[in-house]
Amino acid sequence: MTTARRKSRVRENRSGDTSFVTVVGGANIDIHGKSTRALRANDSNPGTVCISAGGVARNIAENLVRLGVDCRLITAVGDDHNGRTLVRLASEAGIDTQYVQEITSAQTSTYLSVIDTSGDMAVAIADMDIIDQLTPARLRPCQSMLRQSSLIVLDTNLPDSTLAWLAREFAEQMLFVDTVSTAKAPRIKRHLGSIHTLKTSAIEAEALTGLKAETRSHLQDIASQLHAAGVERVFVTRGSRGVFYSTGDEQGIFKLSRKNRIIRNAGGAGDAFLAGLVYSWLENHDLEKTLRIALTAADLTLSDTAPSSPALSLTAINQTLEARDGS
Repeated sequence: MTTARRKSRVRENRSGDTSFVTVVGGANIDIHGKSTRALRANDSNPGTVCISAGGVARNIAENLVRLGVDCRLITAVGDDHNGRTLVRLASEAGIDTQYVQEITSAQTSTYLSVIDTSGDMAVAIADMDIIDQLTPARLRPCQSMLRQSSLIVLDTNLPDSTLAWLAREFAEQMLFVDTVSTAKAPRIKRHLGSIHTLKTSAIEAEALTGLKAETRSHLQDIASQLHAAGVERVFVTRGSRGVFYSTGDEQGIFKLSRKNRIIRNAGGAGDAFLAGLVYSWLENHDLEKTLRIALTAADLTLSDTAPSSPALSLTAINQTLEARDGS
């Protein structure tokens, strides 16, 4: 496999200093309830509850740090206990939090999900109104830093005006985007021409393009639409059915051998996958190695109850791949 390149990959920023990645988007307190039996609607279900730091952008940032990437996070938190907790945990994880915006008298985002016995999300509620405070006016003081970034990752939790501003102001930089959810994926539609790499799920791709994503032919149609709009690389995650990828030059479905895979929480797997894409791009890996790393990062995260697994590392990824190759 080879990867088409529109822009050169860099390990130094424009001032020649050590490179870093900036991630912009959501951070929240995650509350995950997992049932120990088949979920029963309109009833109290026995199970376990886990509270942790979460949010797509924050998860990606932590995963990148675990992969050895210097990472800065731009998000919004309230001046409350949860906000202080999120910033503290992010700092302890090694994320540069100096650009996190504290919003006075606002409530920090909370994400509540119910997980079924298979580890998949049954339903979730995202209370993330505070992210609407990440306006262009709040981000302009970060503009110089953003221009120094080797790569910028965005999630579609951001308000429309902010996505438009970022896509316009940083169109010449490497932009990676996560579409987050079916409700928020369409927010990026008008800005596809600025995106280098788009990571989405099958249902999010349907919401973004208005096309079905059930068969390989459907996925090829989706990729054609996205490439025509200007996206260089498309990755559609499909759970156990693997990942559909398209670079314009190459298309296909990639799967890893997954013997004895344990799924405890599927919530953060996509965030780990995107972190793997970012890391692999910075390391100049070819497409096959990129997919192997990204999917292995997702698998390691699936086996943890937290959305960002402490077990994720380059060593763990390499050991897992070596074990698979030797089996």
